[in-house]
Amino acid sequence: MKVITIGLDIAKRVFQAHGVDAAGRAVVRRKLGRSEVRDFFRALPPCLVGIEACGTAHHWAREIRALGHEVRLIPAAYVKPYVKRGKTDAADAEAICEAVTRPTMRFVPIKTPEQQAVLVLHRTRDLLVRQRTMLVNAVRGHMAEFGIVARQGVGGVSELLAALRAEDVAGLPPLAKQALLGLAGEIEALECRAEEIEAAILAWHKGNEASRRLATVPGIGPITASALVATVGEVSNFASARHFAAWIGLVPKQNSSGGKLRQGGISKAGDRYLRRLLVLGASTVIRHSHTKAGEGWLASLIARRPTMVAAVAQANKAARIVWALLARGGTYDPQRSAPRPAAA
Repeated sequence: MKVITIGLDIAKRVFQAHGVDAAGRAVVRRKLGRSEVRDFFRALPPCLVGIEACGTAHHWAREIRALGHEVRLIPAAYVKPYVKRGKTDAADAEAICEAVTRPTMRFVPIKTPEQQAVLVLHRTRDLLVRQRTMLVNAVRGHMAEFGIVARQGVGGVSELLAALRAEDVAGLPPLAKQALLGLAGEIEALECRAEEIEAAILAWHKGNEASRRLATVPGIGPITASALVATVGEVSNFASARHFAAWIGLVPKQNSSGGKLRQGGISKAGDRYLRRLLVLGASTVIRHSHTKAGEGWLASLIARRPTMVAAVAQANKAARIVWALLARGGTYDPQRSAPRPAAA
């Protein structure tokens, strides 16, 4: 019988395929090794293939699509409701096969190798920054045990390392100094590596027209702009600016029932890295804003609500502007985003 739809549960070495015909009857239930996947799909006529969006999913989606099949990636959270009972590879493949045919199902765009390469730069930089933060906190804590403290921020770290390298550090035993000097060297090495990664991201940003346009939005710099372009891909996958903001997780979480509207904090759905970058950028906009209370939307919001709530609202606004720029072209125009004056 002709296979119409296949659900493929991927893993490191063992894959599970579940295929159905036009009537929905299961005609393929097969366990595949990693080396057998390409030959299996090469022998099949073109069909719809569903894959759970997880590690290596974009790679296999590109490989299978190159063989003439239509491939759709499904978020893992949307596959789980279709698992009937138990947790096995076969059950997961059957659930994917069922979910991929639903008319209201939402799918993940397949990323290109270039997009994934840029995201590797971002993930590497994020890891290096977190490791650096851990080491700085360790040095601060250890030196505080001997009464040596420094102010917060990057300047405080420099002062702390300078004090550590002084020939005579009052109250710091030689054994502790030896260990802390090793941590100081690791901090400086991580800083150099992070700067190299940031230089590579900046070079890609300068060569990408869409990323340069996004960097004109307040609170969005080369790091955030390049991450947005590499993650989003085709903006046509989002029906509206609010859909885009909801995908990032910057809209209120709904808990409504019985006709009563209840909204909580932000949903925190989607990509947490993008959300964090946008909120940090919005916090910078608020910090450097010199508008007075009552003058402008952001200033009036800050006067009424906590600063963090205002930062999330500003991040939501920035996300909507990003969608408009990607969908319609052009650069950010402050005059178009400003509220119109009331009629006399």
